Amino acid sequence: MRVPAHSVCTAIRDDIVAGVHERGGRLTEELLARRYGVSRVPVREALRTLEAEGFVVTRRHAGACVAEPTEQEAADVLEMRLLLEPLGALRAAHRRSEAHLKVLRGLVRLGQERARRGSSDDLRSLGGWFHETLAQAAGSHALASTLTRLRQKIAWMYAVEPPADPVEYWAEHGAIVDAVARGDGERARAVTAAHTERSGPAHRLRFAGGADQVRTSQHPVNMTGLRY
Repeated sequence: MRVPAHSVCTAIRDDIVAGVHERGGRLTEELLARRYGVSRVPVREALRTLEAEGFVVTRRHAGACVAEPTEQEAADVLEMRLLLEPLGALRAAHRRSEAHLKVLRGLVRLGQERARRGSSDDLRSLGGWFHETLAQAAGSHALASTLTRLRQKIAWMYAVEPPADPVEYWAEHGAIVDAVARGDGERARAVTAAHTERSGPAHRLRFAGGADQVRTSQHPVNMTGLRY
């Protein structure tokens, strides 16, 4: 069965974000096809998509390589998130469904419970799920997909320290959901803007000084984790 290009794209992107394919490293179709257990056709399509997203660049005499964002480009990504996350919350206040609210409230309850217990292992993933759901509740595929790419780039470019006060951090999430549930767009926007801005100092550039952290691939060579 032919592996979809979007599945290969997800796998390569995840490994770029994880540091498996280091910044500036070459991405040859043959080696990637062998690593992920696919033909070169979906790899070629995936590389084109990743170049459009800014994770890959094509260089003369070298071909496809992992991009090397500058510090200014990394700062721009954080600034874009600061502008778009509040917009998403404002839109969510007017467009959210009851299903979205149910998921958001459940995530807040779970996050607050784990924060009070001092169980921080999965708080980051819960926070990612929260913001992903909030973006989806905005009712705009373009906005949600843009925010998803921004979060992926932030994870690639930055190491993020855990919040100093996880209980307060999740209380802010609760305040966002309360405003969204009331349909108060301006309140949702303001609370989300403050929340996003406060998280800024926790971000540390991974590539400052040229020290990249390379980790083990998240994907087996035979791509058994892909959905067909």
